[in-house]
Amino acid sequence: MLRLSLFEIFFLELIIWLGIWLMSDFIATLLTLIIGAIVSAVLIIALMSESMERSKVPRKYFYVMLLSIIAPLISAVIYVVLFQGQLDFLHKH
Repeated sequence: MLRLSLFEIFFLELIIWLGIWLMSDFIATLLTLIIGAIVSAVLIIALMSESMERSKVPRKYFYVMLLSIIAPLISAVIYVVLFQGQLDFLHKH
């Protein structure tokens, strides 16, 4: 079975998110906000549950969830910096 390191997972997520940003910055903005909020909520609930009663969930799960929040944000920052803050959907009339 293929086991990826946290760096490899982060790098793959970053590449996928940058691809989404390059295809459509409007869709990428919506997905970044929606998926970021959902994954953040799931992570917070999982951490609260874990603090109450220890489970058999590996620590890597929590790190992957955190990376799944950070990767779209970093890809958004990279996109905005590369295109000097010019988001197409903000300028179309």
